[in-house]
Amino acid sequence: MRSTDEQAVAGAIILLMREVVYRELPSHEGAWQTLQKHRGPVADHFGTVGIDVVVDEVEGYAYLATREPEDGEEALPRLVRRRSLTYNVSLLLVLLRKRMVEFESSGEEGKLVLTRDQMVEMLRVFQESSNNEARIADQADRTITQATELGFIRELRGQPGAWEVRRILKAYVDAQTLSDFSERLSAYAGAAEGASP
Repeated sequence: MRSTDEQAVAGAIILLMREVVYRELPSHEGAWQTLQKHRGPVADHFGTVGIDVVVDEVEGYAYLATREPEDGEEALPRLVRRRSLTYNVSLLLVLLRKRMVEFESSGEEGKLVLTRDQMVEMLRVFQESSNNEARIADQADRTITQATELGFIRELRGQPGAWEVRRILKAYVDAQTLSDFSERLSAYAGAAEGASP
C-alpha cells in the first residue's frame, strides 16, 4: 500500500502529464504543495525519460519540457508532439503577450482579463480588410477557442465573455519572440494602413 506522500507524488506526476499546474487553482492546490515538498522525486521520475519539470515560483505555474540534448547526445523522441499553430492563433498569442507586458508594467495587480470584444478588436487590425463583420467575428471566435483549448486563456466562471490570460503564455512567448514578431506586425499594420483608400 502506498504512503500518503507516495500517493501525493503520483497525483502530481499524473496532473503534470495532463496539464500545466497552477498555484492559484483550488483543484491544483494539492499538486502544487506536493511540488513544493517533493520536487526531487517528481523531477527524478520525469528525468529518466528526458523531461524536465519547470516550476516558476514567481508566476505560480509548473509544466513539463523536453530536455535539450547536450553536446554529442542524440535527441530523444518528443513525449508530446509539437502542434503547428495557425497564423491567427500565433498572432493572438503574441498580441496577448504584448498586452500582458503592458499590464505588468502599469503596476496593476491581479490577473489580466480581456473581453471577447477586446480580443476581436486586437485581431481585426491584422485581418484582411473585409466588409463582412460576421466573418471577421467568426474567425476571431475560432481563434479564441483554439487559444482556450491550448490553455493560454480561460473563460471566467460567472463572467461570460471575460477571459483570463494565463501566465504560462510567458513561458511560450518569450521576450525575443515577442520583439521579433512585434516588428513584423508593425510593418504589416503600416502596410495595411497605407493600402487603405
